[in-house]
Amino acid sequence: MVKIFATFFFAFLFPLLTLTAQPLVSPDKKISLERKGDVCEVKYKGNQVLEIYRLGLTTSHHEGNCSFGSFSGPAEVVADYTMLSGKRLHCQNEANEYVMSCQFADGKPFKIRIRLFNDGITFRYEVDGLDREKITDEQTAYRIQEGTRRWIQRWTEAYEEFFPLTTSGKGLLHKWGYPALIEPSDGVFALISEANIERCQSASWLSNEWAIDVYKVCPDKNDMEISGSWHSPWRVVIIGGLSDIVESTLITDVSEPDKLADSSWVKPGVVSWVYWAYNHGSNDFNIIKKYVDLAVELKLPYVLIDAEWDNFKDGLSVVDAVNYAKKCGIRPLIWYNSSVGWINGAPGPKFKLNKPEDREKEFQWCEDIGVAGVKIDFFSGDNQMNMDYCIELMECAARHHLLVNFHGATIPRGWQRTYPNLLSTEGVYGAEWYNNVPTFTKKAAAHNATLPFTRNVIGPMDYTPCAFSDSQHPHITTHAHELALTVLFESGLQHLADRPESLLAQPQQVRDFFSHLPNVWDDTRLLAGYPGKYAAIARKSGGAWYVAAINGLDEEQTVKLDWKRVKKLMPKKLSVQAFADSGDKDNPWQFLSLNKLPKEVHLLPRGGVVLVIR
Repeated sequence: MVKIFATFFFAFLFPLLTLTAQPLVSPDKKISLERKGDVCEVKYKGNQVLEIYRLGLTTSHHEGNCSFGSFSGPAEVVADYTMLSGKRLHCQNEANEYVMSCQFADGKPFKIRIRLFNDGITFRYEVDGLDREKITDEQTAYRIQEGTRRWIQRWTEAYEEFFPLTTSGKGLLHKWGYPALIEPSDGVFALISEANIERCQSASWLSNEWAIDVYKVCPDKNDMEISGSWHSPWRVVIIGGLSDIVESTLITDVSEPDKLADSSWVKPGVVSWVYWAYNHGSNDFNIIKKYVDLAVELKLPYVLIDAEWDNFKDGLSVVDAVNYAKKCGIRPLIWYNSSVGWINGAPGPKFKLNKPEDREKEFQWCEDIGVAGVKIDFFSGDNQMNMDYCIELMECAARHHLLVNFHGATIPRGWQRTYPNLLSTEGVYGAEWYNNVPTFTKKAAAHNATLPFTRNVIGPMDYTPCAFSDSQHPHITTHAHELALTVLFESGLQHLADRPESLLAQPQQVRDFFSHLPNVWDDTRLLAGYPGKYAAIARKSGGAWYVAAINGLDEEQTVKLDWKRVKKLMPKKLSVQAFADSGDKDNPWQFLSLNKLPKEVHLLPRGGVVLVIR
């Protein structure tokens, strides 16, 4: 505690941005960063949204009592790139970049690179001339005033917690995970996260242990000794209205470009998935066969063979299941234990990927037998070892044309741009929790209506949506609510949770919906919403728009849809197919055909609706 106190005390002595009276501004001048007293004030349209309360860096050779001097800029930065999956294929953004000159206490220089985009602010630390040093700490901290509405999850290794609405940082625990959403004033929001984890970097979390309203960035363990140049990940704050938050690509805008020599083989798609209904079904050929047959019937491209396939029953092996899927025209994905997190008592296969030579051999085998991708599970947090391991897994998988889905892992931080074979990441309290505890039943609807504004903003989310029947614990969301989640939640690999019997028992209109469900979106627009209450999102695929709206409340509500920014992109003549709730338990579906866009949708308690517009 003595060292921590000293670091923070000296940080107070040095004013930030000392040599400027002019604020740093975004290209459209809506967002600014300005020194006010001893803090950096971030403003949106002239009003404060956030304070960056402290800045600074600590290495094993240089203490973090830093001084801050002049800055250069602005320089123009343009982001213009394409994605293979995500909320839009063509991403564009621009920023004004400033570089602040700083010094450690012993006079050694370093820099803070700051970019103000039209939808947020990003910054990172850069230091040269390191001599076998470890990056031991960072002093970055954000002040979130008591009374401010916020949705922040408690940190866990797997980022599987709720985002409850609260107005206070009080609590027994002081460790918080990204992304952190705040509403500093009515209708104005800021989402705090980070982006572009590279080798020799750890991820971080937020802690308000030292002051209830000050959330310090805490990098996880980094054992790597670094010589030469190093920079931190980008600290990211997305700013604006809820549509700015939901539609932002700021996380990938500041991430490294596609590193794959050829990514034309990467194909997003919908997946039939065994675990939700059969915890231990992936070692049973007959159960896997049911899910392959389901994929054939619904015209889905993929099937996932989940944990325990290394212990197949009845003298068969996973190769038999893979061959059956291939014979039916379905591309199989298979599961691995990362063997760095949950190992003792955990399912296998284990220890297949840890050593480079074993990993190459295993992924070569996958490629040889016709496996299309791998789901890798049970990591052990945000430390530098895990970050480097994930990068090695993505790179090795790409060499063998394997898609990747990380589970029991950290949240996306831009890897989906750098390694486009990473099509999804869990990092969410998803539908598999119906399998584990009864807690999810009553909380699911509000949680589902919060995720579009929090977790899913920053990258693909393997929530495993859509269950019309029940797992170990029941769901009380409606059929249309469940169907809407397949559009509302973005994921390059969209795993359907329900069992084959339930999906195939749905009306033909619903089965056809799955057969044509896109997994690549040209664009994404928010039509309406408020975290925890309701959400309505429109996604474009070719000449069609898919709209998903859900009710997060236990009471009926009517939601007005704002078509202004979407209608001009649609044809003048259109048809609308609606999938809605009937309110009849025995006949839960209502199918409607419309020739114009509805101004509003009426949602049952925990209900939903899907519109397909052509």
